[in-house]
Amino acid sequence: MTKEELHYLLTQGESETLEFKSSFNNEVIETIVAFSNNIGGKIIIGINSKHKLIGAQLNDESIQNWINEIKSKTSPIIIPDVAILNFDNKNFIAFSIQEYPIKPVSTRGKYFKRVANSNHLLQISEVVDMHLKTFNLSWDYHLSNQFKLEDISLDKVQNSIDLFNLSGMFTNDDPLTFLTKNELIREGKISHAAFLLFHKNPTVLTTIELGRFQDYITIKDTDRTKDDVITQIDRVINFVKKHLNKEVIITGKAQNTQRWQYPLEAIREIVLNMIVHRDYQSASDSTVKIFDNKIEFYNPGKLPHDISIDDLLHNRYKSTPRNRLIADFFKNLGLIEKYGSGIQRIIQLFRKDGLPAPEFTNISSGFMVTIFTSRYKGINNVTDNVTDNVTDNVTDRKAIVLNHIVNNNKITTSEMAELLGVSKRTILREIEILKAENRLKRIGTEKGGVWKVIN
Repeated sequence: MTKEELHYLLTQGESETLEFKSSFNNEVIETIVAFSNNIGGKIIIGINSKHKLIGAQLNDESIQNWINEIKSKTSPIIIPDVAILNFDNKNFIAFSIQEYPIKPVSTRGKYFKRVANSNHLLQISEVVDMHLKTFNLSWDYHLSNQFKLEDISLDKVQNSIDLFNLSGMFTNDDPLTFLTKNELIREGKISHAAFLLFHKNPTVLTTIELGRFQDYITIKDTDRTKDDVITQIDRVINFVKKHLNKEVIITGKAQNTQRWQYPLEAIREIVLNMIVHRDYQSASDSTVKIFDNKIEFYNPGKLPHDISIDDLLHNRYKSTPRNRLIADFFKNLGLIEKYGSGIQRIIQLFRKDGLPAPEFTNISSGFMVTIFTSRYKGINNVTDNVTDNVTDNVTDRKAIVLNHIVNNNKITTSEMAELLGVSKRTILREIEILKAENRLKRIGTEKGGVWKVIN
């Protein structure tokens, strides 16, 4: 590496594959582990936090001692490539780290992954997922040590065989042969997927809590399902339908048209995504909360760290189901049409019905989808947390803008434009009007600030 190349790296700044350190310490080893668990990277020692070239103190044994320390504190053992650079009588050490083929790598019992320009400490479920992805597997593929063949219902398996035949996937197999051919049982043991798909008795592993709320405290109706994941699809959808409004549109034809408060096809897609992408190792339950003006679908298991909400909205990601065996089985049943197309289809269905686009949020240790009713159009309150003063005489679009801001005060104008299906210029115009009416203000900078709704 030349001096010019080093200066070029300084102009690029720290990133997913580059980090600067003033000296060798445990943080350097954590970054080595993080790079090993991602796509590799380079660490340059002798550059301080202000990106000044201060050089590193070296003696004859420094490099070898550092390598030995890295070897003793990483598992599996990582040995990076090392280069010593000397510019202006200053020493700089460059560690080059390759992506490790068998993940995850740890240091002192902790696991890190590089996300943007920082090291992310992995949770237990992320460690397991990373290990399984190394072998191109998912958790639901693995055999269960807790449950046995007797714990699943062969009658439910036969029902799925019948559905296979109806969907064109013809088979004359008996239930056990069918399970074997679909890799749901192996070596006489059932997989996690087999148990989730066909278990005989209710189980806490699949609990979904359902509620119809008058407000965030008062519950008008509640239900709970601990069924197998196939049964849960209709169970959840039927509970939601039970609490939706339906209008009859007079068309002048022999039969009038019925229109639901929300597009049922989109709700079905959301529920399918919940079940397929749920983290079944989490102690949390999935929940569906129905309010007068919105429905919240919460699921344990965040988006993967390499997929942002913006990637989701703009379809810039490769769909990788958290439970691949269940996802593949649902596809064969005809329940899933195409991997990776669900989010865009949901957004389009809401736009088609003239409704605000759903909100997608990483929240706590899970992922939430919130859908909004047309009651947001022309209503006298935007959400339960905004007073009547805020929305009196506010136009439809401004009410929706305020609603998105109340739910996420860091939302960007680009994200709002995408959610509402309008141009960014339109959103900026609505925001300027709200500011002029003293209903909204920006606190902080454009990139690092937040919105505040003024009561």
